[in-house]
Amino acid sequence: MDIILKNYIKMNSRLILTCVALFFFLSNTIAQKDDPVLFTVENDPVHVSEFKYIYSKTNGDKATFSKKSLEEYLDLYVKFKLKVQKAKEMKLDTIPALQKELAGYRRQLANSYLIDKQVTEKLVRQAFERTQQDVSISHIMVNMKPNASPQDTLDAYRKLLDIKKRIVGGEKFAALARQFSDDKSVKDNGGNIGYLTALFPKGFYDIETAAYNLPIGEISEPVRSSVGYHLIKVNERRPARGEMEAAHILIRKKKDRTDAKSKALVDSLYNAISAGSSFEDLAKTFSEDKMSAKKGGYIGKFGISKYELDFEEACFAIKKDGDITKPFKTSVGWHIAKRIAKKDNSDYEKTKRGLQTKIQKDSRYEMAKVAMIERIKRENKFNEKGDKIISFANSLNEEFMTHKWRAADVTSNDVLFTLGKNKYTTKDFATYAQKASRERMRMGKNAKVNDVVQKLYKGYIAESCMKFEEEQLEKKYPEFKSLMREYEEGILLFEATKMEVWDKASQDTTGLAKFHKTRSAKYRYAERAVVNQYSLKATAANQLPKLKKFAAKNGSKETLAKFNKADGKIVSVQEKTFEKGKNEVLDKMKWKVGELSPVEIDKRNKSSNFFKIETLLPAQEKTLKQARGYVVADYQDFLERQWIEKLREKYKVDIDNKVLESLVK
Repeated sequence: MDIILKNYIKMNSRLILTCVALFFFLSNTIAQKDDPVLFTVENDPVHVSEFKYIYSKTNGDKATFSKKSLEEYLDLYVKFKLKVQKAKEMKLDTIPALQKELAGYRRQLANSYLIDKQVTEKLVRQAFERTQQDVSISHIMVNMKPNASPQDTLDAYRKLLDIKKRIVGGEKFAALARQFSDDKSVKDNGGNIGYLTALFPKGFYDIETAAYNLPIGEISEPVRSSVGYHLIKVNERRPARGEMEAAHILIRKKKDRTDAKSKALVDSLYNAISAGSSFEDLAKTFSEDKMSAKKGGYIGKFGISKYELDFEEACFAIKKDGDITKPFKTSVGWHIAKRIAKKDNSDYEKTKRGLQTKIQKDSRYEMAKVAMIERIKRENKFNEKGDKIISFANSLNEEFMTHKWRAADVTSNDVLFTLGKNKYTTKDFATYAQKASRERMRMGKNAKVNDVVQKLYKGYIAESCMKFEEEQLEKKYPEFKSLMREYEEGILLFEATKMEVWDKASQDTTGLAKFHKTRSAKYRYAERAVVNQYSLKATAANQLPKLKKFAAKNGSKETLAKFNKADGKIVSVQEKTFEKGKNEVLDKMKWKVGELSPVEIDKRNKSSNFFKIETLLPAQEKTLKQARGYVVADYQDFLERQWIEKLREKYKVDIDNKVLESLVK
C-alpha cells in the first residue's frame, strides 16, 4: 500500500504544485478585486482600503464620496505619499530617535487592542450601572497583612464565618462589629460606613460587587479586600446623588461669640444675597473658611461622603444652578451654600471614556488581563511542560533571592512551554528572573525558593503572552495596522517637511529677503492711528468729565501731572497703534487728530477707558521685520510648492481612474 501511495504522489507532484500555485494566484486575484490599487508612487501601491480609511477619518461627516471631494483629497494624499517616499529615501525611518518615538506610540496604542475589548466593555458597563445608585453598607473587618500566611488567611475567613452564624442566629450586627471588627471607626458607627458609590477604592472591587449585588438586609460570605476579610451588610440603596460643584459662606462656631450672634450674622448675609448682593463678594469679606473665602467661597466639586452629612444633605437639596440654601448648621458653624453646577452621570456615552480611564487604574482591570492571557493561550495552543519548571526550581538555592544570582549560571535549557511556533526555555526564564531582582529579593524575605520561582514564572508566562499577541496585532486588526502606518508616515512627513521647508524658510535669510522684495506690495499697513488710551480708576469715576475735557486740549504728560497727585495715581496712559478696520471702538469714530472715543468700562476692574487719536499714519508697505511672520508663512508655502513639483518630476505616480470612479457615490 505504501509503494502505491508513494508512486501516486510522485506521478502527481507536478499536478499538486500546479494546483497550489493556481490557488495562490486566484487568492491574490480575488484579494486585488476586493481591495484594488488606487494609485502607486514609484510602484509602491496605495489600496482603496487605505485611501477610504484616511479619507473618511479626515473628513468625518463631510466625507460625501462626491467626485469633487474624492479628487481633491486624492491630490492631497498623493502629495503626502510623495513626501513620505522622499523621507524614506532620506533614510529618516532609520533614525533611532524616530524609531523610539514610533515604538512608544505602538506600545501605547497596543494596550487598547491587547486587552479583551468585550471584557473591558463589560466592566465599563457594569461600573456605569453601579454609579447610578448610592449604597449604604455596614461591615465587620478582620485585618490581614499583605504577606499573610495561608493559615492566617484561613483563620480570618473562619472567624468571620462564625460571626455570620451569630448574626443569622439573631445577634445584632452593630454589637458584634464593636466586639470583633478591626475597623477603628466601629466604636462610633457600629460598622455602618454610610452611603458609598462606585467606583470603590483600588483593592475593594469585591466589596463593591457585594454591596451592589446583595439584597438589602442580607449578610455576605467573607469578602476579601486589600486590607483583609469583611462581612458586608447592605442597609439601603437610593438613586445616585452624583457630583456637585458648590461654594459656601461659613460663620464658625467660636468661644467668644454666642450661637445667637453667629445666627444673626449669617441671617443678615442671607438677606443681603436675597436682595441682590454678590454671593462671591460677601464670601470674600465675611466667610470664616479662609481657604475658600479668597475664591469667593468656591469649594470645588465633591460627591457623597466627602463632607459632613448635614452639609451634604443641604447642598444636594438645592434644585437649580445658582440657587442658595437658607442658613443651616453643622458641627463647625453656620453655612450658606450655593450650587454652581451639578454633574449629570446618566448618559453612558458621555461618561464611558472617564470610567474606562478609572477602570484601567483599578484592580478589576486585572480581570481583563487575565481573560486576555487565557484567550491568547487558548488561541495559540499553549503547551506547558510542568515538570521542567519544578526541576529548574529544585536546581536553585537561597542565593536565587539575592542580587548575586546570575542567569549565566543556569546550565539547563529545557523548553518550559510553547506558544504558537515559539519555544520558551529555562534560559529565557532565567534572563527574565535576573531582571526581576527587586521582586526576587523582596519575596525572598518570607518565602521559599520554589514559591518565588512559581510566582515569577506566572509573571513570565503573562509577559510572554502579551509580547506574542502584540506581534500579531497588525495581522489581526486592520485598523491597528492603519493607525500604525498613519503615525509612522506622519513622523516621516514631519521630519522631511521640517528639513526641506520649515527650517529653510526660517534660516534662509537671503532667500527670505528676496522673496519679500518680489512681493512687498502684498505686505502693507492700511491707514493707522496712533492713540493714547486713558484709564481712570473706578474709585475716581467722578473725575471722568474733567479728565476728558482736559485730555482733549492737552497732551498725556500734562494730563498725568494734573490728575495724579502725590497721594495716589488715578490715571494711567498707554500708547497704542491700530490699523483701520482692526478696532471696533476706533472704527466707529472719525479718524481725526484730537478725536476722543466714547468711554468704556472694564468689566474686570471697573475702570473708565477712552482713546484719543494723536497721529494718523498713511497706508504704506511693511518692512521685512514688520511683516516677518506673514512672509515666513508665505515663503514656507512657496518652498513646499517647489518641493512638490520636484517630487512629481522625480517619482512616478500612476492613478487608476476607473478605480477612482468606482468610489464615487
